Amino acid sequence: MANPKHFLQFKDLARDELEHVFERTRWIKAQFKRYEQYWPLVDRTLVMIFEKQSTRTRLSFEAGMHQLGGAAIFLSTRDSQMGRGEPVEDAAQVISRMCDIVMIRTFEQDIVERFARHSRVPVINGLTDEYHPCQILADIYTFIEHRGSIRGRTVAWIGDSNNVCYTWLQAAQALDFKLHISTPPGYEVVPARAGVTGTGHHEAFADPMDAARGADLVTTDVWTSMGFEAEAEQRLKAFAHWQVDAKMMRNAKPDALFMHCLPAHRGEEVAAAVIDGPQSVVWDEAENRLHAQKALIEYLLLGRVSP
Repeated sequence: MANPKHFLQFKDLARDELEHVFERTRWIKAQFKRYEQYWPLVDRTLVMIFEKQSTRTRLSFEAGMHQLGGAAIFLSTRDSQMGRGEPVEDAAQVISRMCDIVMIRTFEQDIVERFARHSRVPVINGLTDEYHPCQILADIYTFIEHRGSIRGRTVAWIGDSNNVCYTWLQAAQALDFKLHISTPPGYEVVPARAGVTGTGHHEAFADPMDAARGADLVTTDVWTSMGFEAEAEQRLKAFAHWQVDAKMMRNAKPDALFMHCLPAHRGEEVAAAVIDGPQSVVWDEAENRLHAQKALIEYLLLGRVSP
């Protein structure tokens, strides 16, 4: 039995594989918009394991699997043996014998890595504290949809050095674009944690206005991610000058896009005038989780499919 292909970090797919997934995302989304049925995964089952709650992740994976003709089963660790101390390795052995593909949204990256090592089927990282590869897959597709290839472009990340930021680091190296990063003192990015070497694809800036200068895309996330709620008050003070506002967007290119993976806190990490303004593509970005993940599932289960 061949080893299944997993998507646990963004760098798990090579550039040509990512480009294939983006092209399939375009085609699958077009079918969806035309209300044309596309059911390549009839009789296939996706198991979704949630330790961290979510709106977009559950809805996009569950609806997406149904739209591909398959079925999706929701499991919460609170309602399963995984939440009662069953070893991850044992759970992987059992669950992967009863389904065709697994998505896990949890805290530690080690959990999805251990699960994948003992799984007979592909495993997708729906989010961990370290990485959020499906989000960046959708974000980059959204950029491509609006502006064409991201290769050679500049993306500005403003705010926390969180799982989304570290995934952008991997994406910049994989797809050959430049990532400008600005975080408050004490929240600096350590590229080696993402397995990123060299500085050819990223640059750190103390001043967020400098990071945004000349950017094709400005993106951010909440200042306090799930699991870090105890730090919320401290983070509000530390991040006060890292709000993406109209002035910061004016430092970017005139046609720069704004993205946010949502949910957003208007008046904190982003001004209402930006997220609700003409440069914002956050609703397209949110919808594209659905289509990009359908293309990803198709690729992991069926390989390269042509229209």
